[in-house]
Amino acid sequence: MSDEEYDYESLGSNTTMTQNAFAGALAGIAEHCAMYPVDSIKTRMQVIGSTATKAVQQQPVTLRNLWKGVNSVVLGAGPAHALHFATYEYCKEYFGANASGHHFVSSAGAGACATLAHDALMNPFDVVKQRMQLRDSVYKSIRECAHSVYTKEGLAAFYISLPTTLVMSVPFQSIQFATYEFFRKVLNRDGPQYDPKTHVIAGGLAGAVASSLTTPMDVVKTLLQTRGSSQDAQIRNVKGFREATGIIMSRYGIRGFFRGFKPRVLTHMPSAAISWSVYEYIKWVINTRNITQQKEKDFVSL
Repeated sequence: MSDEEYDYESLGSNTTMTQNAFAGALAGIAEHCAMYPVDSIKTRMQVIGSTATKAVQQQPVTLRNLWKGVNSVVLGAGPAHALHFATYEYCKEYFGANASGHHFVSSAGAGACATLAHDALMNPFDVVKQRMQLRDSVYKSIRECAHSVYTKEGLAAFYISLPTTLVMSVPFQSIQFATYEFFRKVLNRDGPQYDPKTHVIAGGLAGAVASSLTTPMDVVKTLLQTRGSSQDAQIRNVKGFREATGIIMSRYGIRGFFRGFKPRVLTHMPSAAISWSVYEYIKWVINTRNITQQKEKDFVSL
């Protein structure tokens, strides 16, 4: 069997779901951890009606403080991104996005399917993460935070933002995957091969475009996920997307939907570059190993 029969970009069909999931898990953990402090700043900027006392507000923001809740991300991002990328590879192959040329709809569709699987698993971890990211957070561990949220607000608190998350994440990931595939093919005209520089640039551009267009939905999501920590009765009792949108609009107008815009873009641009770079690298390593193993099998069978 010749090398040409092993297409790097069709990893999803040449490897097991476990291998795709493993690559995705490493990419997800690397992505979220690398830019976590900036994400914490973004969350604090988006929170409406902060409950922090004057004494808390005057406390200096330390790097250590900005890492609070990162354990929740590591715990959730591994399995969630494993499911995410495994689903993406399967759907990309199924929808025909691996064929030569640009396939925006197929890539976007694969990204949307992957997002549905990812967010259903990740949402509770994201709620805990954002509660711990608040400047006035008193939680010392993710277990303590999760227990407190469940005791005071019930299981629904972990999923009240899921519809809004999906409304934001599906277009976000669809835009990101389609944009990434487009720039990857434009920047690397030599065909499907591993090129670190291409993956970094294409990933960064995809993250910047997707995060810019979906910031308004992220602001709404943050309000819903942190409502239980607010002393503002209207925010604490908000029931869903429509009420949250009304609060933001009435208090800040259109500008309110772009709170935290800069740190969000500054988070997603490098994090997407890191995620895609790690993922494509792991794909390359796995594919190289598969080619070597197949050559050994073919040699033995001769």
